[in-house]
Amino acid sequence: MLLLSCPDQTGVVATVADFVWRNGGNIIDAEQHTDEVDGVFFQRVEFTLDDFVFGRDRLPDAFAPVAERFGMDVTVRYSADRPRLAILASRAPHCLVDLLSRSAAGELPAELAVVVSNHPDHADLVEFHGVPFVHAPVGDDPAAQDRTVRELLQAREIERVVLARYMRILSPEFVDAFPQRIINIHHSFLPAFVGAEPYRQASERGVKVIGATAHYVTAELDEGPIIEQDVTRVSHRDGVDDLARAGRDLEVSVLARAVRADLENRVLVRGGRTIVFH
Repeated sequence: MLLLSCPDQTGVVATVADFVWRNGGNIIDAEQHTDEVDGVFFQRVEFTLDDFVFGRDRLPDAFAPVAERFGMDVTVRYSADRPRLAILASRAPHCLVDLLSRSAAGELPAELAVVVSNHPDHADLVEFHGVPFVHAPVGDDPAAQDRTVRELLQAREIERVVLARYMRILSPEFVDAFPQRIINIHHSFLPAFVGAEPYRQASERGVKVIGATAHYVTAELDEGPIIEQDVTRVSHRDGVDDLARAGRDLEVSVLARAVRADLENRVLVRGGRTIVFH
């Protein structure tokens, strides 16, 4: 498939479709969006390669003249590829349990290669699902633990990282090693209530809705491009524990939707925002 963005102009859709047709492909899904404020066109085109006139390794070079003509930024992805995925978790189990179950059911188009935690609590659960588990305690040297986890993921050739309520702040070096490849679930409707205790903040403000946000991780805490969000109504009768309980349901579903969108190559990032195709 092709994920592309370029200045909005006539002929882009027709030229991309013509490229696929002339080379023996069959378009099975196509979505597009025009940002009329910035004048930018975005498109996701999924097509078959069964009867293509050349192999997939030649596709990027073959499409390069089209990209140059329209000033495109282009990413070529293949739906058959299954990136190596790592999950980082702490003590809260709900997001980890859900992702393990979805992976076992074949819902995530990825190879779940390892689960890493700064606590040993989930070792039996993870190993029950046939996934390697690594305990990486923080101890007295958080920087060393951060480096250990980063090097472990790089040694295992991890391509995507999911923070399933991993309650550690990643170093800039860690984030730089996986640019736009780390997804975090934040237990709040960002940009409201950043930090570690959003449900307490929400309770103190007397909010009427609470939310959850899945986003790509950047060096700025809880500021990365947002992939998925959802909310549920609450009332003055709900205490902090009630908000947290309702929030856990949101976190599970929001994180799963964001991870699937990323793994299915349905997300384009532009600046601090995302275009998420359906």
